[in-house]
Amino acid sequence: MSAQKLAAPPPPPLPPPLSLTPSGSSKKKLYQAIAEGKSPVDGDYEEAKIIIGQRQSSFRKDVQWLLFNKYVPSLIQDGPQCGLVALWMAAHLLQPPKIVSMDTVVQTAKDKGYTAQGEMFSASDMAKLAEEVCGCRVQRLSGGMMTDNTTIILKHLSSGQPVLVPYDEDFNHEPCLRNGHKAHWAVVSGILLGLSQGCVDGKLFPPDITLPWLHLSHNGACVSWPTDRIEEVYVLAKQGKSLRYQLWKFETVAQSNTQLKEMDPQRVNDGTQYVLPSGGVQEGLAGEVVLLHTKHSCLIRNNTEDLWGRQWIVTPVF
Repeated sequence: MSAQKLAAPPPPPLPPPLSLTPSGSSKKKLYQAIAEGKSPVDGDYEEAKIIIGQRQSSFRKDVQWLLFNKYVPSLIQDGPQCGLVALWMAAHLLQPPKIVSMDTVVQTAKDKGYTAQGEMFSASDMAKLAEEVCGCRVQRLSGGMMTDNTTIILKHLSSGQPVLVPYDEDFNHEPCLRNGHKAHWAVVSGILLGLSQGCVDGKLFPPDITLPWLHLSHNGACVSWPTDRIEEVYVLAKQGKSLRYQLWKFETVAQSNTQLKEMDPQRVNDGTQYVLPSGGVQEGLAGEVVLLHTKHSCLIRNNTEDLWGRQWIVTPVF
């Protein structure tokens, strides 16, 4: 019997081509993983000095500039989670450190009924959530960021503790005035003060090597000056749509924070469920900020007057 030739089996199908461009949601999750797993930078000032250095030509030369900052990591939000991401960033300043996962923050907010999609339209709910996930004392300020509240906010930031601030976000992430239509949250972790000449002791606050006009606070304590010696104030902030620090004028943030009045009409009519207080965005966010008291330390009395000429207690930062 003659041998039959067997036909060779057909070659296996080619694998589908690899996609070199991830989808939008995959890209966000990739950035979240990178940011969440990123090791802290070497020091509190390295990232902050980048943006300050890029804008140094815009700062006045007739004042002395002093920087206070505590480094917070970056995280890109996945959906409308700006407030929850800001809280996650701020939680890294807890002393002693307590690492809280983003999943825990989101799930706790949903379980407590503070959010449906990740949105946070209530500073009161934000304060309660911060207490629950961070286990620290939380202070909510109403009535805006100016006048007496400025004293509290600047003292808090100069002692190395974060502030959560709602504001309207412009296309470049900076504060704007949109009536609350672009309501967004940021974590403020530092301040840049422009002080009258002669206020800053170069030995107590050494100048930076790369930016010699900029003095850095390394003494580990709140320090204060009378209000008439403060010429300008900037805040250092991070928010969930960029990995970089933002540098904003204090007054600009305060104005944006005060005028949050209503939700974007397009969002109101998009058929999505959101959690809102009875008085809407205005009741929940306008003029509200949340301060996280992230450390436990001894209080040391000091005779130095504060930024507004009042006596206060200096709190060391360890």
